[in-house]
Parts: sequence; structure tokens; C-alpha cells
Amino acid sequence: MIIIDKKLEELNNNSKPIRVGLVGAGFAAKGFMLQLITSTPGMRLSAVSNRTIDTAEEALKELNASPIRRADNQSDLDSAIKSGEYVITDNPMLLCSSSYIDVIVEATGEVEFGAKVAMEAIKNKKHIVLINAELDATLGPILKKYADDAGVIYTQGDGDQPAVLMNLIREVKMWGFKPILAGNIKSLIDARRTPETQKAFAEAHFQRPKMITSFADGTKIAMEMATIGNAVGFGVGKRGMFGHRCERVEQAVNLFPFEEIKDRPIVDYILGAEPSFGVFVLAYSEHPIKQRYMKVYKMGNGPVYTFYRPYHLSPIEAPASVARAVLMKDATLAPAGRPFCDVITLAKKDLKKGEVLDGIGGFTCYGVIENYDVSLKENLLPMGLTDGCVLKRDIKQDEVITYADVELPDGHLSDKLREEQTKHFKNG
Repeated sequence: MIIIDKKLEELNNNSKPIRVGLVGAGFAAKGFMLQLITSTPGMRLSAVSNRTIDTAEEALKELNASPIRRADNQSDLDSAIKSGEYVITDNPMLLCSSSYIDVIVEATGEVEFGAKVAMEAIKNKKHIVLINAELDATLGPILKKYADDAGVIYTQGDGDQPAVLMNLIREVKMWGFKPILAGNIKSLIDARRTPETQKAFAEAHFQRPKMITSFADGTKIAMEMATIGNAVGFGVGKRGMFGHRCERVEQAVNLFPFEEIKDRPIVDYILGAEPSFGVFVLAYSEHPIKQRYMKVYKMGNGPVYTFYRPYHLSPIEAPASVARAVLMKDATLAPAGRPFCDVITLAKKDLKKGEVLDGIGGFTCYGVIENYDVSLKENLLPMGLTDGCVLKRDIKQDEVITYADVELPDGHLSDKLREEQTKHFKNG
């Protein structure tokens, strides 16, 4: 990070900032705007695209960004960027095709829309940074392949739990420990939550009810843990993870069977533990001298130790991944190759034939994590592709939904990419 800081300072001193195009203007996107406008030297927020353009303008005005110009074509957008204005548009493809933008940050949390933006960015040789675990969990491996073929970086943004876990895993391995579990810390999971039950909380925290619902019903953690599993080659110990309850993160070392995960590492979570906004890694070393040092430093008797970070600051930390992609041509977090984990779909309530699924954070279904080979074998419907699917039969509450149970929407790029991903990685 010190190297990145110095390079950003050089860019700032030479008036050659990294030019960033941002897609989205919601809670996560606005936090990212804040960092680029107020806190990150050597990086400039050149343009913002949002489906509701007034929302983008309101966010920039609240951050005292000026002057602001609206653009509805390529010429206007490029001209405004060159003149140093903050550009807003409702057409994200203009950002992807602009020669005055170096990197695209996709921060919508949407799978179909995000897939279109990612593919257009890659087509135009733009690095793509996601604040969108949902997209990465659903289509990350195939998007990474397209990015590799185009010679650009595909990565999730720092600050969200998966990227923070990836950084922690890198450190632990550098210290000579073998990671055997990548863990999240949750305070609540209730699959019955809906946008109606979460409406007041969402309004109080400046977020969309569907997004908050995905946090509460377990879909979000499934998406996040699938992305870290796919990045490091970890699976799950059971469908939905174990999710043991404990009071402190340090107790996690005693909750998971060492002999079972020693050679088959997993992703999982603990529930109700402090620090409640953190992540952790279980890792081991059997070296007796290293164990002696760990005991002196009050890390326990070993051979398994708990390493944790008590906070994650998405999207405040996300600019680091932009710099890493552009300056070091390296990803903070990206799939390692074939998928290891998938997020499958279960009915949130009894559903009837002909009913239309309303996607992530909705009233009809929720997502849980599963090993990818199981998902493939059982033809399970990915949660990230559920929006707009029509049921072909009645489904009972908590029953798993398969591809055979639904009619997919017409013309979705995400469905096409998922089919391509399945075929490409079929043989590992």
C-alpha cells in the first residue's frame, strides 16, 4: 500500500490522475464518490452514470462537487471530462467507451445490469472494479476470463468483507501459516425478512429495502463468501455453512473440526460474536518454535490460530483497488479459475405456479451457499439469475429451486454468460 500511495502522489504532483468512471449513485457509490472527491490524491472521479440521473446530481452536490454537467452523447461526455467538470449521464456505456476514462467502478449491486456494464468495459479495454459481490458470485469466473483475454484487470473493491479477507489471507500465508477457514461475522440471519420488514431500517440507514433485506435474509453473506471461496479455492462444509454462535471471534478456533478442514479448507461464518463488523481467518502452523512465539504473543497454544480484522470500510477502502488495478495491474480479489462455490435459490414462502421471482432481497426467495459441483449436478438455479423467472410449478417454503422449475426471462445477458461459464469450466 505504501508503494501505491507514493505512485498516487506522483500522479497528483504531475497532474496525471487516474480517471475513474463510476456506475451507480446509491449508498456504496456515494461513499466511493466521497473518497475520490475529498481524500484520494492521484485519482479523479471523471463521470458518474445512474439510471436516475437526478440522484447522481444530488449526490455530487451534497459532496460539494462542481461544476457538474449532464451528457447524453459521447462527444458531450468527453468534452466535459477534458474541461475538468464532473459529468453525469444515464448511459453507462458512454463511460465504458470514453478514451478519457481509465477504469470503471460498478457499484449497483445488480447482476443483469452489472454484467452489461462489465462486458462493455472489458470490450473497451477498461479495468473493471466491482462494489458488487452479487455479480462476482454469479458470473465472476467467466467475466475474469474475458478480462484476462482483453488484458485488463477484473477485481472486487477493497473494504467489503471478501476483499478484506483476501488481504488477511495473503498476510497470514506470508507469515508462514496455512489458512483453513475464511470467516465472516454476522449479528443476524433470518430468511423470512422482506423489503417490508426492513423498510424502516433501510430508510434510517440511507439504503434500499431490497439491499438491506439481502443482508438480513442471508443472501448477501452467501454471495460474499462465495466470492472469497472462488478466489482461494475453498468450499463449504455444508449447504448454507455452519454459522456457529459464539460471544467472541477468538472462540471460533474451537468451533470447527480441524482434521476435517485441514486439507479441505472452507468458508463459513460465526453468529453473534464480537467484533460484530469484522472478518477472521483460521490458520495453522505445526512448527514448534513458531508456536512458542504465538504463545508469547497471547495468540493461544495452537496449532490453529484466529487472525481477525475488527472492521471493514466499504466503500471507503475501495479506491485502493482502483489504484492497484491501474498502477500494479493486479487484482485485490478475483476468481482463481473454475468456480468452487455457488449461491443457490430457496423459496422464502410457499410459491405458486406462474408466480414471478423478484430477485435478490425480495419477497419470494433467498440465497444460500453451496459447493459448486453440487449445484451443477443438481441443476440448481443461481440466486443471481432469479429476477424475472416464472415458476413452472408450486414450490414449498424453503424448498430449493432448480432450472427445471422456472422459465428464464427472454434476452438476459447474465443467463447467456452463466451458460457460457458452465460450459467453459465444466471439466475444471
